[in-house]
Amino acid sequence: MRAKRVELEEPIDKPEASGLHAAFLRRFPMKPSMIAVALVANVLAIPAALALDAGLPVYQSVKGISGDLESVGSDTLNNEMKSWAKGFRERYPNVKIEIEGKGSATAPPALLEGVSQFGPMSRPMTKAESEAFEKKYGYKVSGFRVAVDALAVYVNEDNPVECLTLEQLDRIFSATRQGSGGKSIDTWGAVGLTGDWAAKPIALYGRNTISGAFEFFRQTALYNGEYKPEVKQQVGSEAVVEGVAGDKFAIGYSGLGYKTDGVRAVPLSSFFGAKCHDTSAEAVLGGKYPLARYLYVHVNKKPGEPLDALRAEFIKYILSKDGQTQTEKGGFYPITAEIRDAELQKLGLSGAAK
Repeated sequence: MRAKRVELEEPIDKPEASGLHAAFLRRFPMKPSMIAVALVANVLAIPAALALDAGLPVYQSVKGISGDLESVGSDTLNNEMKSWAKGFRERYPNVKIEIEGKGSATAPPALLEGVSQFGPMSRPMTKAESEAFEKKYGYKVSGFRVAVDALAVYVNEDNPVECLTLEQLDRIFSATRQGSGGKSIDTWGAVGLTGDWAAKPIALYGRNTISGAFEFFRQTALYNGEYKPEVKQQVGSEAVVEGVAGDKFAIGYSGLGYKTDGVRAVPLSSFFGAKCHDTSAEAVLGGKYPLARYLYVHVNKKPGEPLDALRAEFIKYILSKDGQTQTEKGGFYPITAEIRDAELQKLGLSGAAK
């Protein structure tokens, strides 16, 4: 049985319920392109499934698959791409797959220049990235959803903070504070901690500018504002988590799949007065956790022409029960059979969706 779909065309908690947030919306009318408009608009219809969809088919190997593939792009998806490549190569020992995961911004130019066949990204391509591809090839780049992620806000495991709002994150991380209009939050006392914590300055960790997480967090939590120069930009998702684990007074953001000992993910609310939600499957897939997002892989596919067998089979493997089981083990949330079918159809692989 397929999971029931939950359409998220507007926030589950409406902004007008909060005077502070309503005042922000009046002062800063948001454009549809801004993810913070609806807080969950980046996941327009995540099915409310809490486990691997039983409708996902087991991958069926075929004969004659060999060759080389290269993937360049997202650091968030780096471990997943490696897991998918490993599982695929166990079935096809004559296939070689090279994986490079430095950041989402490296995917579009690698596809553009033809040096990679797959471009994993933790965000959709920008208009400029898409237009550059279309200008060169005369058709649009093809992308498909491979997983659901909760961009987690991590604090040290000893930090007692119970919940943060997007507006507080804006005041903590942003130099411009477009979403809150309030004063900068620089100490833990400013978010309600007492005792020895109150006067302690907040140490900030984040991703570097080529990361999809950097841009997603900027658009959503910073309301398209600018980061404070004090944010320690890390080259990888794992480095952010390690930094927070090693700094008692730190805070940082990274993919849920990178959660480890020494840190915990703080529950978030969309605005003051709204209910706080953690990064559980129920909250993320139900559209209640405000920093949920799809993860994507992009390919160069000419319209009207089929994908070569090697790329087609790797895609079918990623979107199969086998591939999505690895997604779940990696700490992300798997897609459903309904999403799989839709993505395969987009890529001209609809026969595999049956």
